[in-house]
Amino acid sequence: MSDAPLTLLADQAAYAEAVQLALDASAAYYSNGESPLDDDAYDRLLRGIQAYESEHPDEVLPTSPTGKVAGGAAVGDVRHIAPMLSLDNVFGAQELIDWAAGLERRLGRPVTQWSVEPKLDGLAIAARYRAGRLVQLVTRGDGAEGEDVSHAIGTIVGLPDRLADPVTVELRGEVMMTTSQFEDACAKRQAHDGTTFANPRSAAAGTLRTRERPYVCELTYFAYGALPMPGDTSELAVRLREQPHSEIMAWVAGQGAQTTAATPVAGIVASEVERIQARIEEIAAARAGLPFGIDGIVVKADLAADQVQAGTSSKAPRWAVAYKLPATEKITKLLDVVWDTGRTGVIAPTAVLEAVELDGSIVKAATLHNVADIGRRGLMLGDSVVVYKAGDVIPRVEAPVVHLRTGEERPIPIPEVCPNCGGEIDRSQERWRCVLGRSCKAIASIQYAVGRDQLDIEGLAENRVKQMLDAGLIEDFADLFFLTREQLLGLDRMGEISTDKLLAALELAKTRPLSRVFCALGVRGTGRSMSRRIARHFGSMAAIRAADAEAIQAVEGIGPEKAPVVVAELTELAVLIDKLVAAGVSMEEPGFVPAEVAAVAAVAEGEAVVSVVLPLTGMSVVVTGAMSGPLETLSRNEMNELIERAGGKASSSVSAKTSLLVAGEKAGSKRAKAESLGVRIATPEEFAALVADML
Repeated sequence: MSDAPLTLLADQAAYAEAVQLALDASAAYYSNGESPLDDDAYDRLLRGIQAYESEHPDEVLPTSPTGKVAGGAAVGDVRHIAPMLSLDNVFGAQELIDWAAGLERRLGRPVTQWSVEPKLDGLAIAARYRAGRLVQLVTRGDGAEGEDVSHAIGTIVGLPDRLADPVTVELRGEVMMTTSQFEDACAKRQAHDGTTFANPRSAAAGTLRTRERPYVCELTYFAYGALPMPGDTSELAVRLREQPHSEIMAWVAGQGAQTTAATPVAGIVASEVERIQARIEEIAAARAGLPFGIDGIVVKADLAADQVQAGTSSKAPRWAVAYKLPATEKITKLLDVVWDTGRTGVIAPTAVLEAVELDGSIVKAATLHNVADIGRRGLMLGDSVVVYKAGDVIPRVEAPVVHLRTGEERPIPIPEVCPNCGGEIDRSQERWRCVLGRSCKAIASIQYAVGRDQLDIEGLAENRVKQMLDAGLIEDFADLFFLTREQLLGLDRMGEISTDKLLAALELAKTRPLSRVFCALGVRGTGRSMSRRIARHFGSMAAIRAADAEAIQAVEGIGPEKAPVVVAELTELAVLIDKLVAAGVSMEEPGFVPAEVAAVAAVAEGEAVVSVVLPLTGMSVVVTGAMSGPLETLSRNEMNELIERAGGKASSSVSAKTSLLVAGEKAGSKRAKAESLGVRIATPEEFAALVADML
């Protein structure tokens, strides 16, 4: 029995209601892309209907969406040259194994070649070419007939107007919106009527069908197959009927149509189910970093002979299946918005949501960024909203589902004063701030500064910091370095041993490198990684403070929008920095090499010049899993510092540009992605040996 999620139906009335809901959802999606159900909810509903029908075969309604392409939604009047079918789904490794075994039983022999490709989250389209020129676009429709959407020709990236050869052929593929295209489309719709699209999939479906709109939204196409025209007996037609799917896709790419071949989730050919499962894990691991949506992996028999012999059902080919991944977006209710002031004084809203399971976890809250973001998305309390999550990213509210509004929604209350102290709000930038800045939440600001990855001062728990603030001993973390032994002994529950330990920790904190001191400042728009880059670029606090926005922008990762913010923040923090300097806190970065000599750092030996090359020079390094051996005690931030001392660049995500992955115990998805990309992988012990001189 499958353990895949489903909606339980108690009786015939619930079943009939579920059938109608599924039909309505399919009709809405296939007409304008605006379904009342997200993909996961629809899948659960459909499996619930299937389960009920399996147990009550005499009650099956003729309108049931099971076994029908597009869930029974009849859309279009252009006849397909061959049925454009949907795919059956599996929801786990065992279901995939069972499906593959069933196919091999049907064939009476093992399948020697499997094709494994991403399942793109878009709208299936048939693109017809005559003599190499694109002449017609047709949607899937009900599988037999689809809707002519040829008006969209010229607006779809990856779908060429002409193929490389003057051939007559039909390419089948998926039309979708990339992340950037979706953001652009939402901005255009917001400017036009004040609303946004719910998600990239519905945006693509609605955009493709709209014939008259005062703005143009760009789409993207990925081909997944090619068919000859009926009756065509040309050499190409024979090849398309007899070649393996993988070879056909190589030909399609050669004709100029976009496929997934150039992406991190390119299709592969596997000879065994174990390799299929490994590739599924690799694609799933890469999912969060893709600029387009996928909701599963398509597994199919690669050889044409296997496909022909397996045949098709009325709904789906028997030689292919979709392995569905956990949903990364769901529709839920926006119940409330809570406002909070952060440690730098920034006032941020958080969405309170009706609990929903998303990507394996229960989500009850999501980020909303700022007031302007709420306005751009047109959100209201009581809205049905799309909540999005990818990988380890914090859930966020993508957009309201406007067509589900009931009229009972109401505006989101915007704070008139700081929610923490009740003071005035600085509204001069998109991210509103309390006019008191860091002083509004001094405890949080100080706690951040003394944390392990910043100044690492032991003995300063939150209650101790509050005690010092209440006693008037400190106003910010720089004041900590001016505390006397007598002042500390005067605090409640502060004995001689605790006092001496804290004073020793403060003295040690003065020796921290500039990168940690800069991070402790909590400059908006920077963090641990960016603080290290800034410190290594300038070498001293004096040089950083003397830099203008243009000079700050020279640091990798700082753009024209962030640079002025950094300059303004440093001006705001001038008094704090001056106090740190007066206290004797280090303002230099160890090992700093000025830019003019960094390119050719050398040691003169007589007339010879020997270049000094650090072990990780020019390498992008990612660390994942638990460290062991000589690295066991290092935090992730300390590992990143080690990487950069050794000349490398510390990164948090694996990509084709990654040079090395340091994989400890329980490395997980990052290791799988590195293997799929052919990235070099080292154990913690191997990495320690590589950078031994830097430890």
